Amino acid sequence: MASAPETLYARDGDAHLAYQVVGDAGPDLLFVPTATFPIDLLWDEPTVAGHLRHLASFSRLILTDLLGTGSSDAVPIKDRPAMQSWADGLVSVLDAVGSESATVFGMSESGLPVLLLAGSHPHRVRSLVLCSPFARYVRGPDHPVGMPEPVLARYLDVAAQAVGSGAVVDRLAPSWSGDAAKRRWWARNERLAGGPAHFRAILELFLHTDIRPALGSVQAPTLLLPRRGDRHVRHDHAVDMAGRIAHARLVELDGEDNAWFAGDADRVVDEIESFVTGGRAVPQSNRVLSTVLFTDIVGSTELAAALGDDQWTALLAAHDRIVEREVSGARGAVVKFTGDGALATFDGPARAIHCARAIGEGVAELGLRIRTGLHTGEVEVADGDVHGIAVHIAARIMALATPGEVLVSGVVPPLVLGSRIEFADRGRHELKGIPQRWPVFAVRD
Repeated sequence: MASAPETLYARDGDAHLAYQVVGDAGPDLLFVPTATFPIDLLWDEPTVAGHLRHLASFSRLILTDLLGTGSSDAVPIKDRPAMQSWADGLVSVLDAVGSESATVFGMSESGLPVLLLAGSHPHRVRSLVLCSPFARYVRGPDHPVGMPEPVLARYLDVAAQAVGSGAVVDRLAPSWSGDAAKRRWWARNERLAGGPAHFRAILELFLHTDIRPALGSVQAPTLLLPRRGDRHVRHDHAVDMAGRIAHARLVELDGEDNAWFAGDADRVVDEIESFVTGGRAVPQSNRVLSTVLFTDIVGSTELAAALGDDQWTALLAAHDRIVEREVSGARGAVVKFTGDGALATFDGPARAIHCARAIGEGVAELGLRIRTGLHTGEVEVADGDVHGIAVHIAARIMALATPGEVLVSGVVPPLVLGSRIEFADRGRHELKGIPQRWPVFAVRD
């Protein structure tokens, strides 16, 4: 086998995703490294290359750089927020290699877009392997295992200052601390991955994302591999995730290394081989993680009475054409029109938000104003319709909106970190028929 495989490119719109394919000995295994490790450099370290070849001995191993990292396009995260664009990129890589369904392997931070992929595209994910995983890094009232925000701010500063020196090895791969060659390789990865400013920005995005709303939608069998002494991601994160993912298997390993290929990596690869070659296929289900969008025409009853049936019917038809155009352009699906509004679903919340604003601007040219509500959660798809509590939450949030306003539930803002979408806090609200009080945010113009 050659020392390094050929690097190819997949396309997601105008973005290029770097990927490699090694071996063809078994089921597809898509490995997504963190942004610190460009796929072109992984093969330069003999220990890491050996573990990758072991993975390729029982699978068709596919490796990819996330958008904006390594050899993939250095696309400014503008209107393409990281989690959504990264999950989109993984779909494009699977398409490029002709993989209908793969086991997807993430490590710590890269597990976040992998989980979003599994929740929103369940038919593409046969199973999941997550080493040293977390779903939310920051501590919160409902998340005691996380790192307190003041401590995290200092942690990010220290990490950014150490980029390119190899000093991060002492925390993320302490078993390699005394190996000068491995430290040099690690430092070179950090420098060529983007440098200190890029490293801090992307790490801050990862560590402030909350992907927990997606965990209940993960249907694929999932192998969680934390290390008990991990100095970067406490193993309690994986324990918490195991209780939230339906088909999770938790295997706690000894050691302090965060990077799976350091320390007792043979045990890690053995666990992965057993899981991949003997794992179950994805169970058939109509459940999927979606962003649900509801719109409502303001004052529709009064408008219909004032215009008369013929004019109102023509106006509604023009409204519906705008909705269909914008939803289709945002990779969404119109589920149905409600007479004076619409229900649509999307596989990413940012696209849904941009679509909502575009619909509002489009119908304004018709003299109409709409109110809009969005929520990301699990829905059941059946007979061309969608069902579930996520649908009801989106409808209730829409009812709170004022004319021209786009409101979202509190689960949405953490999922679009890295975008330029800004929100205004609208407080907590009781939603009819929905347990507890829900945080609601308005999308800023």
